[in-house]
Amino acid sequence: MNRREFLQKLALAGVAAGAAGLTGRPLGLFGQEPGAAGFPDLVAVKNGPSEVMFDRAVLAMGGLNRFFNKGDTVVIKPNIGWDKPPEAGANTNPILVARIVQRCLESGAGKVIVFDHTCDEAAACYRNSMIEKYAKEAGARIAPGGAKGYYQEVTIAGAKTLKKTMVHELILEADAWINVPVLKSHGGAGMTAAMKNLMGIVWDRGMFHSSGLDSCIADICLYRKPVLNVVDAWNVMLTQGPRGTAASRYRQEKMLILSTDIVAADSAAARVMGKEPAAFPYIGFGHDRKAGSRDLDSLAIERIVM
Repeated sequence: MNRREFLQKLALAGVAAGAAGLTGRPLGLFGQEPGAAGFPDLVAVKNGPSEVMFDRAVLAMGGLNRFFNKGDTVVIKPNIGWDKPPEAGANTNPILVARIVQRCLESGAGKVIVFDHTCDEAAACYRNSMIEKYAKEAGARIAPGGAKGYYQEVTIAGAKTLKKTMVHELILEADAWINVPVLKSHGGAGMTAAMKNLMGIVWDRGMFHSSGLDSCIADICLYRKPVLNVVDAWNVMLTQGPRGTAASRYRQEKMLILSTDIVAADSAAARVMGKEPAAFPYIGFGHDRKAGSRDLDSLAIERIVM
């Protein structure tokens, strides 16, 4: 499937789902005022191809050179958790991942590595999500995440529940890492976006579910925060997430959210889903534990409509 075919499939899926934008919805992120001075805390872009929206948003954020130095190793962590094709909305848009890889290399990164600890069988997820293909073509190295030997135990300062866990060595060793989740529903947490995507950097996912999912999601966000969060909200799975089924409903929001604040990114994502941040306990826990801010009204937000 080439880029044109992929985008055509997304467009057809959106028509079938009764696509709608944020404009006019009272909880919509685009009802807020843009930031007035300095770099914005958060940039939200809508109504463009994902790769073009990323270019516009990262420029507004001050450019990628703000986040790493020339020659640095940059790790990109998309959601590659599911053995699903791109149009299913279960994984991050491969075109977006490829553009981020490309721009990192153009901005002087020494190397760019892409990985995830998948839920379904790793080789199938990497292949059928098309992220492996697109990322490699853009110049990235693809790394595995499915063996315990890749993970090292760390202690999380300030954690309430997940005080120790095993984190992938790439996160420990990279000069910088970028979190690139897809926005969708989740049966346990209600929503998955930037914060929950960090479950893919740890070895023991089961501990999150057995010890208190919302609290553990907030705790992992205290450990080595990404330099940038890029939330893919183009084709949003509204039901039956995170894997999706034939009965899943979708809405084409055609949006991208960028923020250095992982809690703010999810707070904005909640509004894209038509809810307030308070609807998701892990966002509140993250705010209280100072992983970031859920108070969007206090942040400088720049909005771009293409």
